[in-house]
Amino acid sequence: MDDRSIGVFDSGFGGLTVARALIDLLPGEDIVYVADTGRYPYGPRPLEEVRRFADQITRHLVDAFDVKLVVVACNTAAAAALDLLRFHHDVPLVGVIDPGVRAAVKASSNRRIGIIGTVGTISSGAYQRAVAAQRAGIRLTCAACPGFVEFVEAGDVDSDQVHVLAERLLAPVRDATVDTLVLGCTHYPLLARTISDVMGRDVVLVSSADETAFAVRALLIERDLLNSGPPSDPRHVFLTSGSADTFRTLGERFLGPEVASVESWHWG
Repeated sequence: MDDRSIGVFDSGFGGLTVARALIDLLPGEDIVYVADTGRYPYGPRPLEEVRRFADQITRHLVDAFDVKLVVVACNTAAAAALDLLRFHHDVPLVGVIDPGVRAAVKASSNRRIGIIGTVGTISSGAYQRAVAAQRAGIRLTCAACPGFVEFVEAGDVDSDQVHVLAERLLAPVRDATVDTLVLGCTHYPLLARTISDVMGRDVVLVSSADETAFAVRALLIERDLLNSGPPSDPRHVFLTSGSADTFRTLGERFLGPEVASVESWHWG
């Protein structure tokens, strides 16, 4: 039994989809969530800068909260920094890329899979390498979707403007007749209805959130780190480098009532 918290971080609200999956699957676990909304979006930033941010946040979670595991709930940060973080920190780390890829390969019937993500995630090649490592004969089509994150962060997930943007950005993967689409950014499940409308109902949308939660549970069991106490009163802490009021408002909308206490945090 290990009653320390699980650390989770993202550039903003998208990682709340992962936090939601963790809360549902592991109701007895405490969670510390860091939203770096003061520096979002990560997608257009140089990968070296994203690595520095990711290392800074991971170090804070370990040093200030003594977390037992860190979930990099940001595709851009996972693509840029996961290997580096594993080298720099002894705490177990779980990313969102490999779990999503494994689920997509299982789901695809015609072996044509699409990946959508931020510019940084797609240009890093991390998803391309993860798919190739599966050795499953997948025909892969990738598309960067700049603008999606900003709409989600503004709380706009279903306006006409979002739909028009989706029509344009999703054209390459739709034209490739993929039967499975990986939402390669933790913000994108919040746009799932619009994305599904554009792609067609026959295309399976794969969110890495649930698969990441399963991977976390497996690792906790493997390392004997599960909190086996009663799940009656878990403690969830939310930190944001941006506006606490904004995070609380949108966080309750996207995650639920668990976003009760939000603390502001400013990087030195």
